[in-house]
Amino acid sequence: MQEGLVIRSTGSWYEVMSEDKQIYQCRLRGKFKIKGLKVTNPIAVGDRVKYQVEDVAANTGIIQEILPRENYIIRKSVQKAAYGHMLAANIDQAILLVTLAFPRTSLGFIDRFLVTAESFRIPSRIVFNKADLLDEEALEIQQEIATIYENIGYPCLLTSVVNKQGIEAFQNILTNKKSLLAGHSGVGKSSLVNLIAPGLQLRTSEVSTFANKGVHTTTFAEMFEIAENTYIIDTPGIKELGLIDIEKEELSHFFPEMRKMLGQCKFYNCTHVHEPGCAVIEAVVNEQIAQSRYESYLSMLDDTDNRR
Repeated sequence: MQEGLVIRSTGSWYEVMSEDKQIYQCRLRGKFKIKGLKVTNPIAVGDRVKYQVEDVAANTGIIQEILPRENYIIRKSVQKAAYGHMLAANIDQAILLVTLAFPRTSLGFIDRFLVTAESFRIPSRIVFNKADLLDEEALEIQQEIATIYENIGYPCLLTSVVNKQGIEAFQNILTNKKSLLAGHSGVGKSSLVNLIAPGLQLRTSEVSTFANKGVHTTTFAEMFEIAENTYIIDTPGIKELGLIDIEKEELSHFFPEMRKMLGQCKFYNCTHVHEPGCAVIEAVVNEQIAQSRYESYLSMLDDTDNRR
């Protein structure tokens, strides 16, 4: 058997890159079930697998085994209740592309993405794209938002494909890493990537002026090698991000600013909602924790209650 890297998933077939960079079209051997994990896709882009070549002339094979993962990132399946859908595996960092206009990315969506990445110990950063669409007032708002996240450990970058702003910096943060790129449809993932790796010619589309939403141009997750030892995983535009496998009691652990306050509340099992002597609520009142972040926490807490 040979070892390879899954670079594209179309649901039933997988493109696997061998160690000598040959591409094989592979299918699964029977049904894979991963212990303790209910997912719609047992194999994700970024997985390392063992496969048997089935037809040398046609470059087809059968995946026999999934090798142990360093990490993975998952979201709630939009099609199958109580199941998750893996976005990628074995990644070095998660990069969330957001836009404050055309289309607008909500702070709640940003926070859900960051919590999901935190729960799998994946370093994250935020790229604010389409700076050319922001007037002076909007740029001030963007800077205020970026400051909130930078203060709790998430590096931020402002980019524009039109003005070529921040492109070199964007390229630098990708170098020598496997990076997951995520965001709503229409935030400009493909346009940014095409600028630094024009050979890929990723398909792009305009944002609908009627709905102010992007049109899905990426159908399946796919990994591209854009330079030596530098990979990006382009994901389909994410409309919603449902949390999975995060319990109410541990949710605050995935907010870095709340995690710092572990053990400071009066009650050891404090939910940071209504309890007296809560260090987190006090920090919100004193503006040490951003109100928007706390509201996101409460929203996610409701999700965990509803799931129960």
